[in-house]
Amino acid sequence: MSVFDPRLCGLGEGPLWHPTRGKLFWFDIPGKRLLARDGKIARTWQFDSHFSAAGWVDEDTLLLASETALWRFDIPTGDKTRICPLEADNPVTRSNDGRADPWGGFWIGTMGKGAEPKAGAIYRLYRGELRKLVSDVTISNALCFAPDQSCAYYTDTVTQKIIRQPLNAGDGWPMGTPEVFVDLSATRLNPDGAVTDVDGNLWVAIWGAACVICFAPDGSELRRTAVPARQPTCPAFGGPALRDLYLTSASEGLPKDTMNGATFIVRDIAQGRPEPQVIL
Repeated sequence: MSVFDPRLCGLGEGPLWHPTRGKLFWFDIPGKRLLARDGKIARTWQFDSHFSAAGWVDEDTLLLASETALWRFDIPTGDKTRICPLEADNPVTRSNDGRADPWGGFWIGTMGKGAEPKAGAIYRLYRGELRKLVSDVTISNALCFAPDQSCAYYTDTVTQKIIRQPLNAGDGWPMGTPEVFVDLSATRLNPDGAVTDVDGNLWVAIWGAACVICFAPDGSELRRTAVPARQPTCPAFGGPALRDLYLTSASEGLPKDTMNGATFIVRDIAQGRPEPQVIL
């Protein structure tokens, strides 16, 4: 694993490989900025509030999640237009992990800015409707989807359990009872962001443990990849063949003379899948 971008984030989050631009986007939540890199070309967009997650709408448009709303964002101009509020009346919370689903929807989690217990939730935006799916969440993370569209995954990091939620094949709404997919409480490992590959394996950043763990579709551990940062936060597949794994990290509470907070890359590690296009 090597450094992809040396700009240190207080809390890096939400890496997104834009398939038509061939560029990685990600966020520094406390820095209130969106970052991007394409080869040697790096860009920064500065905001006046916390942003954390994105989906791609078209060549020039992203959907962005902030502490108060979901937004349509124009990449060339930096202009944004509000789509709908997101806990706008709750100053305690902000957005956190989020990802597009295979039906063109967008799942987004919220959490307390100070990780207040059970202050957050998980929502889905689909065909203009923002619906709450999970309540009483402390730290929402690991939102991603099985390649066969059978289920979604998510975690409340403080529980140290990753949940598997069956989905309706027609429209992607949850159906049936959620179940524990992986229980890490015995090892005291804290699951953060996650992404699936073409084989349905789940690649999970482990906060505080300097590694990414790959779990098979049956929940068994396949491999661990060391990270040169103590607090990895979220992985994403990208690169020309979608075989490179990108990884954000956090520097909050750690020494500043390290690579904690940098964004990393592991080349040719597994076959990823294109991020679904958000339909607005």
